[in-house]
Amino acid sequence: MKALPLALALLLCGPAFAQRQSFPPVDQAERDPDLLAFRADLLAKITAQDTEFVVAAACPGIYLSHDSKGGPDEFRLNLTVPPEVLDEEFKDEADELREAYWSNLQNTLSQPGYFDDQGEFWMPAHWQIALPASLDPFTAYFVAAERVTLRQTPSRSGAIVGLISHEVVIVPDYQPDETYQKVRLTDGTTGHMHSDFLTSMVGYRAALVKSDTGDWQLCTFVTGD
Repeated sequence: MKALPLALALLLCGPAFAQRQSFPPVDQAERDPDLLAFRADLLAKITAQDTEFVVAAACPGIYLSHDSKGGPDEFRLNLTVPPEVLDEEFKDEADELREAYWSNLQNTLSQPGYFDDQGEFWMPAHWQIALPASLDPFTAYFVAAERVTLRQTPSRSGAIVGLISHEVVIVPDYQPDETYQKVRLTDGTTGHMHSDFLTSMVGYRAALVKSDTGDWQLCTFVTGD
């Protein structure tokens, strides 16, 4: 997992970790006016689903998957999802897959981001949190909001255990179809949290990179560990 050493001070030691930590996101894009302008323009074109503009804004070798070569042609396929490129059982899902990809791209580039030690700009900002090697990253989620209620039961009427802001929590068994997830805080406290506020630590992330000619480009859009 690519990350700067903004370390989550967690060592797996028994049922609980160490003390809890909050990581309020700070958007470092403000350091570079050209980057701000490029991202705003790109987001406008993504909102309009302008495929050719978005593809043209990508690096020649844009990284899109751990199992593919990437590049503009693959990026265009991901943005358009022609039914003929799908297996027969998925052809009816082409529209849904296309809309989901655009939505994930827009959401990711709308998030606060940070510059890594090579000058690349990564989003979302919580991608820089370094998880302990002993922790399964697929069980780690980021609470991407302030004062999110942690409840004793999976219900809005459940007693409030605490209010959680910008923390990494553990969801051992995430249930995609459930409104609430059973979570464990890093100090061992357990409860239930609304799924809308939980973002996978191996979810979509994107990197904007300045080319040799000084132009910003979208060079990574990928999900997974």
